Amino acid sequence: MKLLFLACLSPRTGNRTTARRISEYIQGSGHVCILRDIADFKSSSQVSDLISEEKFEAVLIIHLYKGGRLLKDSSVPYGVIFGGTDINEDIKDEKKHDVMGAILQKSRFLVAFTDQLKKTAELHWPFASSKIHVQPQGVVTKPCAKFNWGEFLQNSGIQCENIDPYIFLLVCGLRRVKDPLYLVDAFSAWHKKEPWVYLIIIGPEVDRVFTQQVEAKVKSAYGVYLVSEKPQEELHAAMRDSFAVVNSSISEGMSSTILEAMDLNVPVLARSIPGNRAIVKHEHTGLLFFDPSEFVELSKRLISDTCLKESIVAKAKEYVEKHHSWNTEKESYQKLITNLL
Repeated sequence: MKLLFLACLSPRTGNRTTARRISEYIQGSGHVCILRDIADFKSSSQVSDLISEEKFEAVLIIHLYKGGRLLKDSSVPYGVIFGGTDINEDIKDEKKHDVMGAILQKSRFLVAFTDQLKKTAELHWPFASSKIHVQPQGVVTKPCAKFNWGEFLQNSGIQCENIDPYIFLLVCGLRRVKDPLYLVDAFSAWHKKEPWVYLIIIGPEVDRVFTQQVEAKVKSAYGVYLVSEKPQEELHAAMRDSFAVVNSSISEGMSSTILEAMDLNVPVLARSIPGNRAIVKHEHTGLLFFDPSEFVELSKRLISDTCLKESIVAKAKEYVEKHHSWNTEKESYQKLITNLL
């Protein structure tokens, strides 16, 4: 089978790594899978023409709205993987809701990363319930062997020769839904009192105007630094060497960064939102905070309570190995793809 796979491949989104991984699974089962960026297409007719010209026999998309709106004219079978913002955010827009509903009706199968995403979709489109499969994201980490932590800190602007710093790493694309400024004021105030704590925000620019706001805010803050995106292996190494990984998003489908931190034996502090609560159990596989002041309180506790940190790291590692195995994910997608034959 020759399959067209449409996904958001920009580093601005968290779906790029997932799409590449799933594409490898499909090709590994003997099919031809061509991965294309949704951003390359302006209309459904463009996709329809491509399908005809290249003789694609099926389509797979990530993101029910962004990918789905390009399939309105599709004459071949297709499957859909929910992205997160489609079910959490786009669903609130009436026009987008209608487009997504029409796509759901014709899809052969649907994939949700969490039970909560499936439940939300079922509330809006009960008819699709039997087609929705829950498949958590698999996780694979490959830290760079040549990574130099001291050099990374120095290049980030952190000078800590006489102190042992505690580095908190917030990994995200600079877009509003990730809310990278949520903790800046609280962290800045904390750093003034305890100058050995630092927050590094690392990720690609998405919206230039918003990025300028982030840059301005960080510039006036204490102990907070902004670093441009790094190759994945370098990023994994930086995560591995940091004290903790932070997630402050307003909305998540399933955060690959959180899962990667767990796999790398790094504790996670995550904002208490549905997508994060699906994978982080408070004081068990991570710490959940409801506001910036609680984030600081929990961070201090993590620093002072070594037993808590070790327990969280061990249980989180056990969790990802059990529930986010890439091999299980591979088998699931290879089986689902047969529905498109």
